[in-house]
Amino acid sequence: MESTFSSPAEAVLQLEAGAAGLRTPLGDLDRVYELERVVGFVRDLGCQRVALQFPDQLLGDAGAVAARLEEATGSKVFILGDTAYGSCCVDVLGAEQAEAQALVHFGPACLSPPARPLPIAFVLGQRSVALELCAKAFEAQNPDPTAPVVLLSEPACAHALEALATLLRPRYLDLLVSSPALPLPVGSLNPDPEPLERFGRRFPLAPGRCLEEYGAFYVGGSEAISDPDLDPDLSRLLLGWAPGRPFSSCCPDTGRTQDEGARAWRLRARRRYLVERARDARVVGLLAGTLGVARHREALAHLRNLTQAAGKRSYVLALGRPTPAKLANFPEVDVFVLLACPLGALATQPSGSFFRPVLAPCELEAACNPAWPPPGLAPHLTHYADLLPGSPFHVPLPPPDSELWDTPDVSLITGDLRPPPAWKPSTDPGCSALTPRPQLELAESSPAASFLSSRSWQGLQPCLGQTPVTAAVTGRRGIAIAYEDEGSS
Repeated sequence: MESTFSSPAEAVLQLEAGAAGLRTPLGDLDRVYELERVVGFVRDLGCQRVALQFPDQLLGDAGAVAARLEEATGSKVFILGDTAYGSCCVDVLGAEQAEAQALVHFGPACLSPPARPLPIAFVLGQRSVALELCAKAFEAQNPDPTAPVVLLSEPACAHALEALATLLRPRYLDLLVSSPALPLPVGSLNPDPEPLERFGRRFPLAPGRCLEEYGAFYVGGSEAISDPDLDPDLSRLLLGWAPGRPFSSCCPDTGRTQDEGARAWRLRARRRYLVERARDARVVGLLAGTLGVARHREALAHLRNLTQAAGKRSYVLALGRPTPAKLANFPEVDVFVLLACPLGALATQPSGSFFRPVLAPCELEAACNPAWPPPGLAPHLTHYADLLPGSPFHVPLPPPDSELWDTPDVSLITGDLRPPPAWKPSTDPGCSALTPRPQLELAESSPAASFLSSRSWQGLQPCLGQTPVTAAVTGRRGIAIAYEDEGSS
């Protein structure tokens, strides 16, 4: 039963923390992990207890890095591993359990704001970039020197974007350089004008300009990746970038470029299909995919209100990292919605391995809110915070008497006409699964109960009051192949 709803305990004991051959040489630790900057961060705060968070692929260096920091700062250092959800999110809950006063996050990060205030330093890494090869690739992909282009990169290559822009600016007049949206140091003033913050990056746009005017040149990825569609950071950019604008990627090692237009079209087509599946669904499973990102409770309440307004039943499931084995235990659920950070919502396993589709919150919003999308909105939103009140992309639900709820809608999957959703009064608790009849009988009215009644096997029948009471007796002992009372043959 343990392995049904959670990962087995043996899996943690058998997990290899890091391969010995992949560990960073001791002489390169200071450069790779930016230990000088981390030491300054700890000393400026005067912390006595510091937590270090490593992804699984970097745990092999965790002991050496912690020893260096303890020796340089004199603080007590704790290593956080085996996060409950994605390693890209800051594990503030683990840091609180260690009573840490600050946290240092190593490796790729989604840069989502944490649910609890805690001083955080991010070490994204510094991957080597062949600047000359990337500059030649940029010139080949962008022959027009007046076309507006944004330089993007994976987090580990962000340190090289300014140097790449220096090589290109003598020829290209409208070049914009993005940077990771790292938290500003304590006590620092916000820049004026404040840059646009989107996709976990900052864009220093000039007054009167918008991001939808620009094409994109992405530095990152690797030719060794078998399926680039599984890269959540690149998928987030392709889904959110303005359709029709050029988007190309470049390998930082070889300078090989690729037009990402076909991949972006494929990702958007997949998302439109998921929206149709959500519109056809009667039962929606809301997966709590994070507890450490800000406003996750508000987002969960927003999704439940969406499903209720669309006439669907929703169930909240807290299962840790979603896997096909876990979600297969809920066959009555038609679709699942993963409430996680932008990278976690796009980093699930390939869709073919799941029994039911796994959606992002944006797909559920598009399926249940008839006023969506707002006028002029082209990108696909990947963070649930963009759907909540206070965001420029928030679209409130229409009132119950709005004509939008009565618009005829036909399923593009089944070809059937969808009935208009019936609004429930706000006083309805929405959690009762049984309805009393005048004869004091109980009638099942929830979709899950109806699904159970249609199954051929519904579990053991208790038959209360129909089985005679007898004294307990000693049963057979042994294993099925040879019980003790059977003797030897």
